[in-house]
Amino acid sequence: MTKIDRYILTLFLRTVLVCFCSIAGIFVVFHAFASMEELVKQGKEQGGLLPVMAGYYGPYLLLLFDWTGAIITLMAFLFTVGWLRRTGELTSTLAAGISHGRLLRPMIVASLLIVTVQLFSRELLLPGYRDALTMKAKDITGESEQPVSPQYDKVNRVLIDGRVLIAQARLVKDPSFRLDGDFPGFGDLLLAPTCRWVDADENHSGGYLLEDVQHPENIDELPSVGVGDRPIIYTSRDQTWLAPRQCFFATTVHLNLLQTKQSATRMASVAELIGRVRNPAVHSSLSLQVLMHERIIRPALDFTLILLGLPLVVNRRGRNLFVLIAVAMGTVLAFFMLKTLCGALGGNGYWLSPAMAAWTPLIVLGPLAYVRYRDVQIQ
Repeated sequence: MTKIDRYILTLFLRTVLVCFCSIAGIFVVFHAFASMEELVKQGKEQGGLLPVMAGYYGPYLLLLFDWTGAIITLMAFLFTVGWLRRTGELTSTLAAGISHGRLLRPMIVASLLIVTVQLFSRELLLPGYRDALTMKAKDITGESEQPVSPQYDKVNRVLIDGRVLIAQARLVKDPSFRLDGDFPGFGDLLLAPTCRWVDADENHSGGYLLEDVQHPENIDELPSVGVGDRPIIYTSRDQTWLAPRQCFFATTVHLNLLQTKQSATRMASVAELIGRVRNPAVHSSLSLQVLMHERIIRPALDFTLILLGLPLVVNRRGRNLFVLIAVAMGTVLAFFMLKTLCGALGGNGYWLSPAMAAWTPLIVLGPLAYVRYRDVQIQ
């Protein structure tokens, strides 16, 4: 890396940081003013306003970076090269025999690193904050209730429902398990005031622990039941780790699948989305399959969007910077229109399969981005 490379890279990364901080600052200021009463109230209860705001808006800044990283990088390309052109540094560098491709190389590599950081943030960080990201400011304590989206366990033949759930506490209030399978002695319902999702351990697989079971009333007298060697409903009669009036229902229908908010699904990791699609116990919609494929190719699409703007950076026609920004925004709009159209067709089962709906934008725009990249390299 030469001195000019370090200079351009520093200028580019500084521009990316300024653009992101500007967008993030606008978001935080407007949202904080709209929710200041709730934030101040929580600040008094939790030791200060700044820690509460940091805990509340920190995950949102990660989400904002995931949404805008590629667009900000494209804008930073235009601003950086525009600044070099305005100061005359671009002209002098090109006069020294350095091509546009060589000049842009540090920024292209940095863009690839930004896309990679987005990938790690999206897969490793955001899934852990998805419950916090679905809350409003008044629900910052994490005790907010949301409606339950009933899910049918096709393997065990049980409909899982409830009145409300608290995602961060992994708790469902007034759960109702309608038993359509063969469960001798249990009748057709399991009812309790609360149940909690419990991960798998040495005693059981993942499932729901029901407290103070109301129906059936003789729950402590019933033996555990299942299919073959696979237990489904555990009771305290033959399971020493269960207390009286407790019951455990083993299932692969995770609590996250009961959430009605679509953002909880959209912020799931690729591994979790693949697990949902392959889960035989639940129905996988076409839109969920499209989302899974879109998440797999998201880094390639983000980098494609950046490469599509390279001819604007070179600006052979000498257009005004604001005109270039307008053209860049038009490119971004066309990019997302194509992506949204393909996703809608695949999600509704028209013309395109879920896989083709997700991959079509990359198939169409990928070669065009490569041609534009090669065109810049020889100038």
